[in-house]
Amino acid sequence: MTEWRDLPPLSALRAFSAFASASGLEEAGARIGVTHAAISQQIRGLETHLGIALVDRGGRRLVLTAEGRRLADVLELGFGQIAAIIAELTGAEATRPLRVTTTPAFAGGWLLPRLPDFRSRHPGVDLMIDPASELRELGRDADIALRYGNGDWPGLESRLLLRSSVVVVAAPALVPEHVASDMAHLAALPWLQELGTTEASAFLEKHGLIRRAGMISLPGNLMLDAARDGQGVAVIARAFVERDIAAGRLRQLHEDSDREGYFIVHRPGTMRAPLAAFVRWLLRQADAGVRTAI
Repeated sequence: MTEWRDLPPLSALRAFSAFASASGLEEAGARIGVTHAAISQQIRGLETHLGIALVDRGGRRLVLTAEGRRLADVLELGFGQIAAIIAELTGAEATRPLRVTTTPAFAGGWLLPRLPDFRSRHPGVDLMIDPASELRELGRDADIALRYGNGDWPGLESRLLLRSSVVVVAAPALVPEHVASDMAHLAALPWLQELGTTEASAFLEKHGLIRRAGMISLPGNLMLDAARDGQGVAVIARAFVERDIAAGRLRQLHEDSDREGYFIVHRPGTMRAPLAAFVRWLLRQADAGVRTAI
């Protein structure tokens, strides 16, 4: 049973949580509609109530102590859950945009070309696509992730969306058909890989080759543009470059089918209607792609 009289005032906890996720006192005050002085006063009052220091004031800027970080983490989780339930109860959750995070390569190579179909089927669902190499926290930064792996993300639910071999591709201008495309020859060329991954380096290492030319890491869409422009050899999932290969913009030089796959990842529990509709649509698109390939 919760001992309510032992808990600090909710206003102090709210002010501290706002400060912990902001860049400073002024931003924290703006978030909850009070002055920065009020935030500072609430934090000092909270420290007095708990009898511990939550903020280190010894440097040029305020930083959380170890105890402050522990409290901030649990408050962020708790307030986030409260906000989600309130939005669900009041109906605000149903109209909130669906936030989708994935890599730039997956967004540009697989998702975006198919989105017109989703828009025609679900015109009332607003989408926010976040193509980022960095992982986003589901529930706080995104509602659903489309990520490469083996399906094992602790605390999250995942289901396989598609399996795709990884291919080595290059523009015909860089590696013409009459030029040798063996791995030893390719290792001497510039290589491209998506920012936040080590696909190209791992591919070379797997084949026992030492890279002898520069490696360029950049966002997936820019990596594909650079590959089409003949600036380097790229390692990428075949599903993302099938149209480029078919059109002759890129040549497939090697294929590695010993790979895992792309998964739909989301938090456990009942999905709100827009998320459930998006997941069903994704699975239908993947299934249609398999039938087309067959």
